[in-house]
Amino acid sequence: MWFWWFILICDLLVPLLMVVCGILMWKRCPKRINGWLGYRTSRSMMNMDTWTFAHGFCGRLWWRIGWILLISTVLLHLPFYKSEEDTLGVICLFCTVIQLVVLILPVFFTERALKKRFTDHGTRR
Repeated sequence: MWFWWFILICDLLVPLLMVVCGILMWKRCPKRINGWLGYRTSRSMMNMDTWTFAHGFCGRLWWRIGWILLISTVLLHLPFYKSEEDTLGVICLFCTVIQLVVLILPVFFTERALKKRFTDHGTRR
């Protein structure tokens, strides 16, 4: 039973990280463009307008997806409450792979939105 709780907590780290970082990116975008903190791609770092747009767009996506992942992870773990450790390990691996793929997907949507709303030089269309 303790292993189930441990696996559940480990599997909730990525969704919780997405919810918290999504809110921070969305509501508290870094004030200056930097190469250390924030959503850093060449398209998002062109100017302050692209920087704030990318953070708001990606932050909202991460926040929404994080909640969906959080709820689905808990629902996935519930039927396996009294399962063996090997079964829980497989469930954990499955959850982790899905969560990491979903963690990266918003980057593609954000880049597409940036390309749609801004020219190659960073001015709004």
